[in-house]
Amino acid sequence: MQSPCLKEVSEVCLSSCCPAPLFKLSAHHDAMSKSRSTSAACRRDFAATTSSSIFPNTQFTNHESLPSLQESFSDFIKVYPRYQETALVDQIRAQEYYHLSQSNHTCLDYIGIGLFSSSQLHKQESSSQLNSDFPFFSISYKTGNLKTQLLHGGQESELESAMRNRIMDFLNISANDYSMVFTANRTSAFKLVAESYPYKTSRKLLTVYDYESEAVEGMINNSEKRGAKVMSAEFSWPRLRIQSAKLRKMVVSKRKKKKKRGLFVFPVHSRITGSRYPYVWMTMAQENGWHVLVDACALGPKDMDSFGLSLFQPDFLISSFYKIYGENPSGFACLFVKKSAISSLESSTSTGIVNLVPAKKLLQIAGDSSGTDTELEQISRLGLQLDALGTASSFSGLISNHTTQTRRLEREGYESAEEGANRTGLETSEIRELETHANLIKDKNSRSSRNGDSLEVVCRGLDQVDSLGLMMITNRARYLINWLVSSLRKLKHPNTEGFPLVKIYGPKIKFDRGPALAFNVFDWKGEKKRKGES
Repeated sequence: MQSPCLKEVSEVCLSSCCPAPLFKLSAHHDAMSKSRSTSAACRRDFAATTSSSIFPNTQFTNHESLPSLQESFSDFIKVYPRYQETALVDQIRAQEYYHLSQSNHTCLDYIGIGLFSSSQLHKQESSSQLNSDFPFFSISYKTGNLKTQLLHGGQESELESAMRNRIMDFLNISANDYSMVFTANRTSAFKLVAESYPYKTSRKLLTVYDYESEAVEGMINNSEKRGAKVMSAEFSWPRLRIQSAKLRKMVVSKRKKKKKRGLFVFPVHSRITGSRYPYVWMTMAQENGWHVLVDACALGPKDMDSFGLSLFQPDFLISSFYKIYGENPSGFACLFVKKSAISSLESSTSTGIVNLVPAKKLLQIAGDSSGTDTELEQISRLGLQLDALGTASSFSGLISNHTTQTRRLEREGYESAEEGANRTGLETSEIRELETHANLIKDKNSRSSRNGDSLEVVCRGLDQVDSLGLMMITNRARYLINWLVSSLRKLKHPNTEGFPLVKIYGPKIKFDRGPALAFNVFDWKGEKKRKGES
């Protein structure tokens, strides 16, 4: 039977869906206190109802005792009846991700790694005359100065401008407050900050992670080489809670003089255990003279809607779009820097910044007689093999006109197929194929120019998330992850007085836990199972 608070808990204000930030407003203090008290009671009731209602008084000691899928789902709906309000998610999965059902596979790695849809691999726009598998863009590495790039920008393609606008709109980040660069991945973004941060005057680096991260380790190594004093938050075992007293001691300054102490790297919540961290740590760090870097890579698809960016205004924010735009390229990351913080950065030449290279430029490099050997080698590095144009599409939607929603890519000055073959060493037939694509693009561009349409980017994956909204995504994830945690805790070894099969690290059943789960499987002797063992 559903608890009376379960409905209310799904409708509470956005700030109650995650750790409540500290507001310094006193006008509505009493009302807010009452709201928080009600919210806290509902959260406790949610956890209690989940614990007592999912397979109550039951332990599963062998596979034959496990309930059927139909029986489990029926019980699941009784506990979380509002799950049925998220049916639109199931529709999108059936339409866009049907390849998972066809292959009889389940993807469990949703944290930090986007799952590309079938439509990204098999375009079905009947109006398009282009090869449906032709990639829309790739990424090109460049060496540059992060501070200069942020202050003055660079030569930006129409595609990059459109992508930048779409991403900032999706994340609710204002171009008036933040500058952005595309980076190769999350690790590159952290590296860029480490190589430009002014450790000579702000000596400390303080990180808050309950797991080992390649990106953070890279940042630590680069920072130490530049003279930084590195500190890390400590966590209790096995719940992996922040040891608040120790972290507070590291964050709070004993000096009254407001001097920038260093860089505070805050992940909002753990992408491994699902732990969510109170936003008060950001406020505390800012009040004690720290620059704040928010690692948003583990946030849910619409979590930025409730993050309160305008309230906290971190100096740096990193977000990853790995595989969001398809397999080739696998994606990129974005580094956002608050404009008021740019002046504090040091000038340094770094790698990791990338350009998004439109398909039309790749074709020009491949087919233009003025193309250099270096440019041709660049195509090889980008992974676009000219004799294998049937690679997976690298975009989740279209580069399209505002009115016709058809692809618009420029193309000018192609050499003949024979000249291209002589210059590039490719077969004439392969160059002809490129030329055919080029002519189609040029024809489409000519028609679009006459219509006076402007370029826009259609990102199917981001549009799907926008259509679902924060509450639907958050509630669905909350129901599923707490059901999973509760169910795993029901698995026991036979004849061992209920010795658990699974040990969970981090938060257990909890209203505001994240959708990630860290656990180990143990045998009947209490020894941890290794990967691959049965």
